[in-house]
Amino acid sequence: MSEHKGVFVFSDKHDLALEILGKSKEIADRLQTELTAVLIGHNVQDKANEMIECGADKVYLADNQALERFQAEAYLGILHGLAVTYKPEIILIGSTKNGKPLAARLATRLETGCVPDCGRLSIDEQGRLVGDRITYGGNAVAKVTFKKKPQIATVPVRAFEKPEPKDRNGQLVKLDVKIAEPKTEIVETKPLETSNVRMEEAEVIVSCGRGLDKKEDKVLLEELATTLCGQVGCSRPLAEDRKWFSEWVGLSGHKVKPKLYIACGISGVIQHVAGIRDAKVIVAINKDPEAPIFEIADYGVVGNLYEVLPALKEAVRKQLQQS
Repeated sequence: MSEHKGVFVFSDKHDLALEILGKSKEIADRLQTELTAVLIGHNVQDKANEMIECGADKVYLADNQALERFQAEAYLGILHGLAVTYKPEIILIGSTKNGKPLAARLATRLETGCVPDCGRLSIDEQGRLVGDRITYGGNAVAKVTFKKKPQIATVPVRAFEKPEPKDRNGQLVKLDVKIAEPKTEIVETKPLETSNVRMEEAEVIVSCGRGLDKKEDKVLLEELATTLCGQVGCSRPLAEDRKWFSEWVGLSGHKVKPKLYIACGISGVIQHVAGIRDAKVIVAINKDPEAPIFEIADYGVVGNLYEVLPALKEAVRKQLQQS
């Protein structure tokens, strides 16, 4: 019988941790084991109760002024120490820019495997964790399981819904952590020019591709997005090649799950489609009737985005005024 028992959850983004807890509760119940959340930071104890309400049976709290900002060495040391001491069979980590390398380094220290960006999680008949992740440029879904414990996986934003908080009891355990002198230091931090709403949280996204001729023409998308209370996005070429945006939607960028995704002048290569496959409704606007985007769109408009977008904006405005 394995000495490993329990499910651990950690993310440096609190909302993502709560999303993971919802699914982790199902997994822990299936395995008839305890669900534990790890909370690291400074003055973050108030978040522990919300974690318990979202399914955690226990919360390990590492609260220290030195942990206010993410530090890879310090956070890794805390998680590694907990894993060695309590031997969880599953460790789920938020798939953020900090979380992904953290999970990989933790797996290396523990000499076990790590599956990144799992959009689905389940338990097989042998009680092993199974993670589904997009592979081959979005052309396939790989099912991966583990030969060794702990089983470590990272989970992206919006892969699972945040659970409804419930009035339940849980245990808060405060850790007495000693923070070693870090081998690196943050010299300066500069914020990127991004939207106030995280792309993954947007319910409506109006996105553009190479069909947009000039940077100044972004105003067409911004006006429609504002009317729909949404956010503007783009495909990778407009951000990486033309430098018109700081972030993009796609396999190598944001993987989104909006209620409505409007693709304007986007051809629909598989790398972009991989980032929008979970959108509830996809509307494609493209002057090329053979564009691949129409194959995955729920609704398609064959036409020039410079003509379609203004007309669509006015139609939406009139509908809103009548309602």
